Amino acid sequence: MVESRPAPVWIVMAGNIGSGKTSLTRLLSQRFGWQGFYESVDNNPYLPDFYADMKTWAFHLQMYFLGNRALEIESLVESGKSALMDRSIYEDAQIFVRALHEMDNLSDRDFDAYLKLYQLVLAKLQKPSLLIYLQAPVSTLVDRIQKRARSIEDSIDPEYLKLLDSYYQQWLPDYSESPLLTVHSQAFDFVNNPDHLEEIVTGIDYCLSSGNNLELRKPLGKSVENE
Repeated sequence: MVESRPAPVWIVMAGNIGSGKTSLTRLLSQRFGWQGFYESVDNNPYLPDFYADMKTWAFHLQMYFLGNRALEIESLVESGKSALMDRSIYEDAQIFVRALHEMDNLSDRDFDAYLKLYQLVLAKLQKPSLLIYLQAPVSTLVDRIQKRARSIEDSIDPEYLKLLDSYYQQWLPDYSESPLLTVHSQAFDFVNNPDHLEEIVTGIDYCLSSGNNLELRKPLGKSVENE
């Protein structure tokens, strides 16, 4: 299984807000004994201001995320240990910065400046061993966000989640930095069902061993598509 792989493994999560990235990162970190890196939410100095006034704080927030994620990637690569990260650096540019620009919360000037720096940073970073994309309908995302009741997320508009979802659908078919494991997280209750978690573990092992992509639509081996 995955635990016996001799080389360090670096897995990154991707997915919309509320898709289950943090929970899966925590569970897989415990399962494998790997280090988990979590997106800065509670201690992010820009996030409260951003949700209150996106247009003013969008550029600041995304620059913080870019620098913070790059430092985390460098740190885990230097450690030589296997690790998981609950948000990929690719989503910053491909999803969130793009959405902010589309919504006129990020000017053309700031958008271009960000992308230039992003490309420079990306060129110097090691690529991940695997990207896990957690997909869930927007209605499910809204329900999960409401249930976890983070005050900082009170102002998130479902239309914003729909826009992000559309960008994921556009980006992922062209993703080629690593193998891609897509998990339909509405169907996989990996938090409460150990069997569901083990199916994801098996999928991870397959992707890492074969270098192929895999899509897990339903548990118990139903409607599994690979390429």
